[in-house]
Amino acid sequence: MRFLSSGYRKFDPQITSSHGLGAYDESDNEDIDRAIALSLSEEQNKGKAVDIDYNLEEDEQLARALQESLNADSPPRQNIPVENVPSEPPRELPPILFASSGSRTCAGCKNPIGHGRFLSCMDSVWHPQCFRCFACNKPISEYEFAMHEDQPYHKSCYKDFFHPKCDVCKNFIPTNRNGLIEYRAHPFWMQKYCPSHEDDGTPRCCSCERMEPMDIKYITLDDGRKLCLECLNSSIMDTPECQQLYMDIQEFFEGLNMKVEQQVPILLVERQALNEALETEKNGHHLPETRGLCLSEEQIVRTILRRPIIGPGNRIIDMITAPYKLERRCEVTAILILYGLPRLQTGSILAHEMMHAYLRLKGFRSLSPQVEEGICQVLSHMWLESEIIFGSSIDISATSVASSSSSSSTPTTSKKGAKTEFEKKLGAFIKHQIETDSSEAYGDGFRAANRAVESYGLRSTLNHMKMTGSFPY
Repeated sequence: MRFLSSGYRKFDPQITSSHGLGAYDESDNEDIDRAIALSLSEEQNKGKAVDIDYNLEEDEQLARALQESLNADSPPRQNIPVENVPSEPPRELPPILFASSGSRTCAGCKNPIGHGRFLSCMDSVWHPQCFRCFACNKPISEYEFAMHEDQPYHKSCYKDFFHPKCDVCKNFIPTNRNGLIEYRAHPFWMQKYCPSHEDDGTPRCCSCERMEPMDIKYITLDDGRKLCLECLNSSIMDTPECQQLYMDIQEFFEGLNMKVEQQVPILLVERQALNEALETEKNGHHLPETRGLCLSEEQIVRTILRRPIIGPGNRIIDMITAPYKLERRCEVTAILILYGLPRLQTGSILAHEMMHAYLRLKGFRSLSPQVEEGICQVLSHMWLESEIIFGSSIDISATSVASSSSSSSTPTTSKKGAKTEFEKKLGAFIKHQIETDSSEAYGDGFRAANRAVESYGLRSTLNHMKMTGSFPY
């Protein structure tokens, strides 16, 4: 993304300039006085009478002509981009002392200019004290000033108001070699940051993906992941803490007439344990960074028994784990979820893996990765909608059941609390990730599955999948 700001304006000594400052230095005034005196002397030498009450307008024209002659060899003034303005303070020039005819009106105070000094800029004339910065309301006397929406600003005020600052280092975002203000921005959160932060090791939150600002310290999990403080507030850190969320999602599936009869163990694990289980597991299709896993094999995994605490340096300490032996009593032995993620993200992963369990337990065989992952993403997306849009599982469940098949079960309300504004935003972000995923299995699969569910309903889509292994079209 690029940001190109308005340029600075210079006061032009020519009185007729639209962005000028009618201003002469003392030597210019002396030259004009000498010229007028010489002219008067010549007239006297010729024996002509001179009227003391000379016409002021003629003198103004004469002064203007002389000044234009003085500036004839000077290069024209140009607007300077904000990025290339010299760091030293701009020089100031004293306003011209003009004897006004009384017909001029100040654009600031709307009173007559009178016979004192005045500035000519922005197609108007001003008392020097009336030409003020729109931001700080102090007079502008510098040689250069900035314009924004037809309002004048000091250069420093303009930069403070309109030059973007980096959300990471809090400094003004620098310009590139072309003099343009160039920055990066997260496509969802719109967090602006200097391009250099993409390569300087600035960490991101493992959940919301926002970069860590230099004035805020993220939490460091034991596996090196970073967690921002907002995501930490609703994070689920151990297996017992996850059980209530598991019950909420079971109720959500029951409301869709998709009850999972078997009691599948739900375990929160560290990343190392998840990767080790992934190597042993033969079924499923997984992303490079797996956060959830539906297991079908017997094995021993280490689960987190107690929520760790935050120690020195904002690091997680006192992680207590224990081995858990998985026994194969059905097609699914356990569901593993990566610990430390916010409730909404943990729930979306759990809903996805629960759908994997449902498909296996209900005899859906030989589904392609695009079909299986796609329908699992649809269930994850539906659960998120029930959380952030409708506010409780009963609403989205009832809506989905009505569009797919009649249900004799009565869904119960979720036992979750009210969402904070950040949680609602995070839920929308996770939905956005699902909707815009570019992978073939998860992204294209979701979009194909979602079109089928919207057209034919969830129940008809599942029936068609079981018979044909594909989505209805």
